[in-house]
Amino acid sequence: MNLYSKLPETPGVYIMKDAAGKILYIGKAVNVRRRVSSYFTRPHDARIEGLVREIKTIDFKKTDTGIEALILESELIKKHQPPFNIKEKDDKSFLYVEMTGERFPRIFLARGKDKPNGKRYGPFTSASSIREALRIIRKIFPYATHPEPKKPQARACFDYQIGLCPGTCIGAISRKDYLKNIENIELFFGGKKERIIKNLEREMKTASKALNFERAGELKRQLFALQHIQDVAVISDDKIQNPNDKFKKTTRIEGYDISNISGASAVGSMVVFTNNEPDKKEYRKFKIKTVFQPNDFGMLQEVLERRLKNNWPLPDLFLIDGGRGQVSAVRGILGKAGIKIPVIGIVKGPERKRNDIIGKIPSFTDLQILIKVRDEAHRFAITYHKKVRSREFMN
Repeated sequence: MNLYSKLPETPGVYIMKDAAGKILYIGKAVNVRRRVSSYFTRPHDARIEGLVREIKTIDFKKTDTGIEALILESELIKKHQPPFNIKEKDDKSFLYVEMTGERFPRIFLARGKDKPNGKRYGPFTSASSIREALRIIRKIFPYATHPEPKKPQARACFDYQIGLCPGTCIGAISRKDYLKNIENIELFFGGKKERIIKNLEREMKTASKALNFERAGELKRQLFALQHIQDVAVISDDKIQNPNDKFKKTTRIEGYDISNISGASAVGSMVVFTNNEPDKKEYRKFKIKTVFQPNDFGMLQEVLERRLKNNWPLPDLFLIDGGRGQVSAVRGILGKAGIKIPVIGIVKGPERKRNDIIGKIPSFTDLQILIKVRDEAHRFAITYHKKVRSREFMN
């Protein structure tokens, strides 16, 4: 009988041990048996083959979902520091989920090298996995990524309009109800989902008895979403990694531009250059949905906010077709999301003959490449703008 035949075909964490019972490696999977079997049935590099030779027993811990497996894996790796896992204590670039201590606590991702600004969970070795996990959690328990304003704003943030922020910006939620969301997220990261379910069921019954059907309906929605999480994408990239391996660095530059006529038919473009070459399969276009007057700053902010909601790889550099105002707008959006990535602007000037740079050009690229990125973002935006304008004219 092989070592994996009795493992479950469910989400969970697997723990590989040597003959002495020492933990060699801890991993996560949406299907533990299938993932573990791949170590023994597929060809691998010398390091993984070395791991497989040492494995004598494999323990497992079942979880209901991939997100819970992701959180449990992080906790166990931090506790046991297995030699075949990346050692978090040696790498300050991994991500943590951070909750601030404000009146309306914010939640965002922070790097290990960043100074803590509140309670932290992690570290998480896969940036894409924890971003996808937070995206799912935020749909169930909405939270703010922006500070509480001194007084309610006249207009809600974009996250509120798409159901991710409960409306701290416009005073749409009480502090008591907001803190319940935060408490539930804390319990979730503490591996206490069953306690959340019991709390929601109890509160739902109380709200129903008080004839507060709107609140009872919201609680019912949260309860259903929590019990039916669809999160296969959270841990689809599970891999053994070697902290001593020197992989080839792939650089990604994202270029952005806005195109509109006096605020009408407004669109935004995102182009991607991978290793300083156009990567057209990664291009994205955005039809502006929340700004209806000439406001390039607001349009650019909408594009970046929508871009960050998607589980696309983050770039090494954001390039903006614009000056200091546009660069500041983008830096503000990234700051709210807890993302620290360089932002550069290129001021085009009359007839696009000026190329004043706002920011410092990284060593992996140069001015001529950045001009190409800027021009491509402009071309892509103009092309899409013409299509949108043509459709609107025909209608």
